[in-house]
Amino acid sequence: MHRRAMGRVKNLRALVCRWVCLLVILGTLGCRPDLGEVPGRVSLGTTAQVRTLDPADAYEIFAGAVLYNLGDRLYTYAPGTSELVPQLATALPEVSADGLTYRIPLRQGVLFHDGTPFNASAMAFSLQRFIANGGQPSFLLSEPIAKVQATGPYELTIVLKKPFGAFPALLAFSGACAVSPRAYSLGPNQFRPDTFVGTGPYRLAEFDNDSLKLDPFPQYWGQKARNQGIDIQSFSSGANLYSAFRTASIDLAYQTLDPDQIRSLETGARRGRWQMVQHPGEDIYYWTLNLHSPPLDDRRVRQALARLMNRPLIDRRVFYGQVKPLYSLIPTVLRASEPVFAPYGNEQTTQARAILTQAGYSPDHPLDLELWYRSNLVSNELAVMVIKAWIESQLPGIVAVSLHSVESTTAYQNLDQGVYPTFLLDWTADFLDPDSYLQPFLACDQGSEAAGCTAGASKEQGSFYFNPQVNQLIDQERRSHDPQKRQEVFTQIQTILARDIPFIPLWQSKNYLFAQANLRGVSLEVTQKVPFWTLEKPQN
Repeated sequence: MHRRAMGRVKNLRALVCRWVCLLVILGTLGCRPDLGEVPGRVSLGTTAQVRTLDPADAYEIFAGAVLYNLGDRLYTYAPGTSELVPQLATALPEVSADGLTYRIPLRQGVLFHDGTPFNASAMAFSLQRFIANGGQPSFLLSEPIAKVQATGPYELTIVLKKPFGAFPALLAFSGACAVSPRAYSLGPNQFRPDTFVGTGPYRLAEFDNDSLKLDPFPQYWGQKARNQGIDIQSFSSGANLYSAFRTASIDLAYQTLDPDQIRSLETGARRGRWQMVQHPGEDIYYWTLNLHSPPLDDRRVRQALARLMNRPLIDRRVFYGQVKPLYSLIPTVLRASEPVFAPYGNEQTTQARAILTQAGYSPDHPLDLELWYRSNLVSNELAVMVIKAWIESQLPGIVAVSLHSVESTTAYQNLDQGVYPTFLLDWTADFLDPDSYLQPFLACDQGSEAAGCTAGASKEQGSFYFNPQVNQLIDQERRSHDPQKRQEVFTQIQTILARDIPFIPLWQSKNYLFAQANLRGVSLEVTQKVPFWTLEKPQN
C-alpha cells in the first residue's frame, strides 16, 4: 500500500476510535447523540412568482401561502379541517344582537419580529392599514367594515356596515394578519413589497425576484418551527420544477405541475420513492350561462345542457383523475355542499334528447351551441374539446357545438357586457365559507325578471341571473350566526340553483404536494396552505 494511503487509514482508525470512546462515555452518562437527526433547512420549489409580501396588497394564492407562515391572524383553521379557531384572538367574537358589533379578546405576550409588543392597538392599526392603503384585496374589509378600534389593551371592537354572518371567516384571510406599527405606514399606496414584520413562526430573511428565505422566529408565542428555515425557489416552468424534484434538488414541489408530471410523480410515490399529499381543493370550475342570450334564455335548453355534462369523462380524458367531479357551486371541502346537480347525472342523453325535442330542436332545426373558453389555459381547451365531442356523439344532428376562445384579460373585460352566451370559468374564494361560493354568483343588486340583473354579482359573472327569492335567502344567511339555520338556507339556495341553472358546476381542483422521502411532518390544509413549521428534515 502506498505510504499516503496507509497514513489515511491510520488517521481514519484513530478517528473511529475517538468516536467509539466518545459514544461509550456519553452512553455511560445516559446521553446518546442522535446522529443525523439535527433539523436542517427545507427547500420548496414552485412556479409561482411573489409580487409582494405586503399583506395589504398581496392577493395571489402563493403569496397568501407564504403569509400564512410569516404572520398570524385573529382566526385560522384547525389543522386538516375547515373549522375556524382563534389564533391571535383568544375566543370567537362576541356579537351584538343587531349583528353589527364584534368584540374580540386578544392574546397577550405576543411579540412582532422587530420586538414590538402585540396588543389591540397594533391589531386595529393592521386592519385599518389593510383598508386605508387601498391594495388589491382592500375591498374585502372596506366593504363590510364601518369602524375598527381598540376598546381595551387586549380587546378589539369591529363595527360592520350591515350584518355578515361569515365575517369571522373573512378575518382568517391571509392578508388580515397583524403587522408591526413600527415597521409600516398607514396611507394610500404606502406598501413595502419586499418586507414583512409580523408575529408568525417565521420571519422574512431574504426577498429576491425568484427566491425567498424564511428563518424561524425564536420568540414565537406558539408552536416553534421544527426546522432551521425554509428556502423557496421559483422555477420558470413546471418542467424545471418537476426535474428539480426528481433529482432531489428540492425537498418539496408545490404549485404548479402539469397533469402528466403529476401522474408521473404519483407513480413514484406509490413505489415509495417520495411522498405525495393530495387533498380536494377549494377551486371550482363551471359554465356561466347567459340567460339573455338565445337559446340559453330557454330553461329547457339549460336543463338539457346540464344533462350533457359528462364530468367523469372530463376527469379521465383531460386530468387523469386529478380533479373531482362537482355537483354544486359549493365545493365538497365545505359541509354545506349539496350535490344538487347529481340527479342530472353524467350520461342522461336520452332525457336531454327528449327535452330538446320538446323545445323544438331536431336534425332539421338543430340547436347551435357556442362554448367559450380562455385561450391561454390548455386544460380549458382540452375540456371543451371533450365536451363538444361527447355532445355531438350522443346527439348527432340535434346539437351543433362550436368552440370559441379569447384570452383571459379580454374575457373578464367583456363578461358583464353580455358578449358570451357561455363561458368556462374558475373561481377561488377569498375566504372559506359557503357564502363566498353563492353570493358572488347569484346575488343581484338591481334588476327585474324582464331585464335580468342590471347591477350586481350575477351580472359580473356574465349570467345576468335575477331571482328575488335568492336575494332574500342570501340576505338571510348573511344576517344569521346560527350554523344550522345558515345550513338550511344554503340548501334552499342550491336547490333553486339546480332548478334555474344559471351556472353548471363541472369540477373542483385537487391539490398536490410532493415531498422527498426523508421529510417528516408534511401536510396540506383545506385552504391549500402548507404549514412550514411542522416540517422536519434530518441534517446529515
